[in-house]
Amino acid sequence: MSFASWPGTLRSLPTVAARVVSDVAAGRTPVAAVILGTFTLRLATGITGAMLTFYFGRFERHGGQVVQSWHVGVMVALFYASELIGSPVFGVLSDRLGHRRVMLVGPLFGAVAVVITGLTVCLPVIALTRLLEGGSTAASVPSILGFIAFATASNELARGRAVARFEAATLAGILCGFVLAGPLFDLLGPPAFFLNALVYLLSFAIYRYGVRRDAEPAPAAAAHDPAEGLRRYARILHGREVWLLAPTWIAINATLGLFTTQTLFQLVRRPDPAFAGQQLMEGFDPAHVSLGLGVGGLLFFAGLLYWGGRFKNLRRTTIIFRGIAGGFAVLIAGGIVNHAGGAPLAFTLAMVVLGGAGLFVLAGATPAAIGLLADVTEAYPDDRGAIMGLYSVFLGLGQITGALVGGEAAQRAGLDGIFVASLVLLALALVPLSHLRGYEHRVGQFATPTSSAARAASPDA
Repeated sequence: MSFASWPGTLRSLPTVAARVVSDVAAGRTPVAAVILGTFTLRLATGITGAMLTFYFGRFERHGGQVVQSWHVGVMVALFYASELIGSPVFGVLSDRLGHRRVMLVGPLFGAVAVVITGLTVCLPVIALTRLLEGGSTAASVPSILGFIAFATASNELARGRAVARFEAATLAGILCGFVLAGPLFDLLGPPAFFLNALVYLLSFAIYRYGVRRDAEPAPAAAAHDPAEGLRRYARILHGREVWLLAPTWIAINATLGLFTTQTLFQLVRRPDPAFAGQQLMEGFDPAHVSLGLGVGGLLFFAGLLYWGGRFKNLRRTTIIFRGIAGGFAVLIAGGIVNHAGGAPLAFTLAMVVLGGAGLFVLAGATPAAIGLLADVTEAYPDDRGAIMGLYSVFLGLGQITGALVGGEAAQRAGLDGIFVASLVLLALALVPLSHLRGYEHRVGQFATPTSSAARAASPDA
């Protein structure tokens, strides 16, 4: 996708969207169905996460206790701990039972979790719902990515587009959820969680009816000894190609985690006199924060689409390196704006533009990392779900790290602490990248001829 083609693409979006929905409803495009289902699932997740943050910011008004920064960090960590632990199990199950079957579990977990959340002001009970909602993601992501890896086998361009669309759907869903959460919570309060359960059920319906039973062959792993499943997974983890990617991916996800939940809490919390010199910690209204997130999300979304179309021209590690550089630009610009109260307006706007450009470039790192992981699955065609479950493992480790480090950094230094912690994490992400680059050319050697089933499921079919 070129910049010149964007106006035409935007004008055609309603027509394209209508065609996609029609094809999904008819079961003709299973990859499009899982991506649309990913959007609605992440929309529900985003609404829950943001509304829960807003809920915590005013928890005492609803009969709860005063919530501290470390409480928020623990809640985020619990969600991702559940995803981290559950993903390997659900990944192995999806290889054994079929990716489509396991996809259906996630939305049901999420619907139950949000209904319970809307009924309580007890932090330990909400902590249990975060574990349940993390299990929702753990069931969904490995099965979805395993299906995408199968459907795009030996088709590099289709794989680049599919993983970019998956990340775009993930981001668009979460950010749309953030944008909707503010007005919904302002209007309805805690009962808005019940409304969100319907979004989870919509996702269930898309997976149930949009992905045909014959969209993938019978899982080869079903013939394996059940006791062998986790042992096979352990052997996969011994592969050097997996662990070369892990440190960079974990550090990037930790940084992105700091950008979202913990930063969001600092923006909306009651102003703390200890951080009076920080311009961005003035207790913004949730609706205004949601609007700002929406603008940033559009930039990130555009970056995903742009860099996802560069898989044939640029190495994955090149895109990741540029993404990390973009992250540095975002953090530097954000740190300057946070202390630019007396600066000329033109200077502040220049920093905002720099941050926006950095965000656009940072977006490329995530589909490039998923593309590398999908390439690894070509060496293990019977274990695609297990390997793609590592996406959630790395994501979970990164987000837990970001949540806990961010909670402590914010407690000590507010948003300045978050910016400094993020800079350190991105610097760590660069360390293993050169080794990964030297090994990258070997990961694609395992590609196998595209099967007829994979061609039928391909997004370009």
